Amino acid sequence: MRAMPPAPREVTRILDAARLGDVRAAEQLLPLVYDELRRLADAMVHGPQTLQATALVHEAYLRLADADTPWESRAHFLGVAARAMRSILVDHARARAAAKRGGALKRVPLDAALAWFDGQQLDLLALDEALTKLASL
Repeated sequence: MRAMPPAPREVTRILDAARLGDVRAAEQLLPLVYDELRRLADAMVHGPQTLQATALVHEAYLRLADADTPWESRAHFLGVAARAMRSILVDHARARAAAKRGGALKRVPLDAALAWFDGQQLDLLALDEALTKLASL
């Protein structure tokens, strides 16, 4: 049997207490909103994702805990949490796309690459002769 979700006013009361500096209030918040955050994450994570919904919730909560945002209400907190999750998913997708485009390759300045080619013994006349023979075939 699932636990009943907390009353929105209870979450807002805890957010107010946390904003006023109550350290214990911040500790009470996550258990109260975790199921809602998890449902948000489940709705956002679909398709070929490598990021799990649980990891998304935890990463978003860490970002929210570091933020110095005065939460006005439960709805405000959940809205900012949804935006944080979206940002995390976009960052994750960008990192994956960059890796696919050779993001892990070592970048070499153009001057260093040209210097490497200058150091190679390349017989341009022999290359031209070989290309001419190839073209005639």
